[in-house]
Amino acid sequence: MFFLSILSRLPFPVLYRISDCLYLFTYYIVRYRRRLVEKNLRHAFPGKSVAERRVIARQFYRNLCDYVVETLKLLTIEAEELKSRMHYTNPELLSHYTGNTLSVLILSSHQFNWEWLLAAGNLWLGVPIDFVYQPIHNRLTNRLMQTCRTRFGGHPIKRNEVARELAKRKHIVRGVAIVADQYPGRKQDKKYEATFLNQPTVFFTGSQQMATLMQYPALYGSVKRIKRGYYSCTLVKIAEPPYAPDSEVVLTNYIREVERVICENPADWLWSHNRWKTRHLKQASGQYPRGSAVS
Repeated sequence: MFFLSILSRLPFPVLYRISDCLYLFTYYIVRYRRRLVEKNLRHAFPGKSVAERRVIARQFYRNLCDYVVETLKLLTIEAEELKSRMHYTNPELLSHYTGNTLSVLILSSHQFNWEWLLAAGNLWLGVPIDFVYQPIHNRLTNRLMQTCRTRFGGHPIKRNEVARELAKRKHIVRGVAIVADQYPGRKQDKKYEATFLNQPTVFFTGSQQMATLMQYPALYGSVKRIKRGYYSCTLVKIAEPPYAPDSEVVLTNYIREVERVICENPADWLWSHNRWKTRHLKQASGQYPRGSAVS
């Protein structure tokens, strides 16, 4: 951690030169998950040519390497510089709810740079930000990410302790952040299936369960890359309570927004994630209707 802290103090131009070298090593030499990225892009954008998908893939790897050095920079970056580099365009949308003593569910996706999105949210939004996370097995990586995510005040909530923590901290007006587009890999996870990027896809039901349990308004943090090292986040209203016990509105609207953002800037999403481990789902064979929750 001491070495990483020293490295993070390098100015951005130097860090981005490191990122350029890392890109060449990752894309051309190691070929990190190249087949998986190409397969994901082929299924998501069947109408694009091989050349078009290759351009997206190369830019994705550049963005992924930038993500690495940008996340490292969170160890030492000053608050004002982070605010200038991750700009929230409409924080008043969240204030509309928190000003009326309502906590808010803030959904995000693996759109670069989601780590800056969380960290800067603590500086822009005027309320404490809790975030749901899954501990990483590697202790150094887990410590690094926790340090980066909590440096400006974020409060971590382990994924398996969400219900207890929500009840314990319900008196605090805050934002509860969760990145909700990853693959739900545990057998006990309830899964919600929908058509996403031209293929049947399963999602965690956790975001809907949290919104329904606590009757939280739900917003989506839509991130756009302005230029290298600079992003903007626009908060988008996903849903408002009251929610019925069987409501799916948070999930359905969230999935639609994530897909829209990916299609606008495809190279900024995490294509190296094995998102479609199960491609032939029950929906394809008509065993249950589109958009239903499955075990």
